[in-house]
Amino acid sequence: MLPKGKRRHSVRAEYRAAREAANEAAAADAAAAEAGAELKPVSEARAELPEKTVAKPVAKAAPDLKPDPNPAPVRAAGPVTQSVELAGETRTLVASETAAGMRLDAFLAQAIPDISRARAQLLIEAGQVRVDGTTVEASHKLRAGETVAVEGEPRPEPLHAIPEDIPLDILYEDEYLAIINKRAGMMVHAGAGASEDARSRGTLVNALLHHMGHLSQGGDPLRPGIVHRLDKETSGAIVVAKDDVTHRKLSEMFSGRLIEKTYVALVHGRLAKDDVSVDLPVARDPVRRTRMTTRRADGRQALSHVHVVERLSTPRGPFTLVEVRIETGRTHQIRVHMQSLGHPVVGDVMYGAPRGVLRQDSKVRLKGDVQRKGDAQGGGGAVGAEEHAEELGRNFLHAAHLEFEHPRTGRRVAVDAPLPEELQRFLSWLRS
Repeated sequence: MLPKGKRRHSVRAEYRAAREAANEAAAADAAAAEAGAELKPVSEARAELPEKTVAKPVAKAAPDLKPDPNPAPVRAAGPVTQSVELAGETRTLVASETAAGMRLDAFLAQAIPDISRARAQLLIEAGQVRVDGTTVEASHKLRAGETVAVEGEPRPEPLHAIPEDIPLDILYEDEYLAIINKRAGMMVHAGAGASEDARSRGTLVNALLHHMGHLSQGGDPLRPGIVHRLDKETSGAIVVAKDDVTHRKLSEMFSGRLIEKTYVALVHGRLAKDDVSVDLPVARDPVRRTRMTTRRADGRQALSHVHVVERLSTPRGPFTLVEVRIETGRTHQIRVHMQSLGHPVVGDVMYGAPRGVLRQDSKVRLKGDVQRKGDAQGGGGAVGAEEHAEELGRNFLHAAHLEFEHPRTGRRVAVDAPLPEELQRFLSWLRS
């Protein structure tokens, strides 16, 4: 049995290399024997192979290896593609030796960092993936050298978004665009993972269709009018386009970093410096696909500027109220950047924040869900009413300011979204 920390390590490549080397040496012995040449024993030939080719101590453990009844997903140790070519909307990938034996959907999720395994399966099911010219199942096991052609992007089935009379807080509106103060808990657009009814209702897109009647179709047809996004539990200012020309110009402005975006966040702990910039790439976490990470070198460049507004020393511990100006707009950028500093956003359980906030003198450790005081002290009894945990129920992250030059009129547009009442109440509770 391999040591605990090594159980995900695959030795398949080492076994294959050793076996092929032995077979080649044996074949050479036989050929030389027929010709009457002087031979080297197979064992000597194997000993002269380059060090990386020969399976060393790990091969001795092979007879003792037992199959894991619940194997964890294994990431390939090396590149899974020999080459990648892009022609129009078709990507062509050649499977490397490392990819031999991998499922097709797992291979695509690793070879193309921008898509998840679920999206890879959508591509395969839609017939957008061919292996050596043939459509196959997601479970197809690849062989080294096989060519995988991927056409276009994964497209979920149409969501059939319908107008809904949902109240909107409109901060600015003209004939070309609008800026909405989105409330926390509202999704910007429907997602492919929910049921048909749930994913088609209650989103910002549904509300916009009701109040404005028409939105741009210049971007993804499943997201009319949506130029950029806010996380479901993030509130604040978001701009939407009413026509395709405005949509395209706004998209170019976001890409060119011509739109100023400032957020307000409350984070755990006390930031030492008044100003700090975080320049770390953001990529999808290879294990927990709903999360992002700064620990992958192949991530997309992301830059956040953090400015301290107020440091709070409270009976519930130290907190810091900050403004964050972002130059890029990566998924979960502020949340994952604050985690990288060791100061997660309050309420952001996904990135390390505790679910609730207790008084420090309650002697209760905070790790996700609130523990019982008796458990923490080794006895019985629940946390007293005066020591109850305050749960925010959302991330303390708010898009407070948007400023840009209007893409059609050239006028300067600057909009402030006031801090939501629930966040103001939480700050007052901490200060009390």
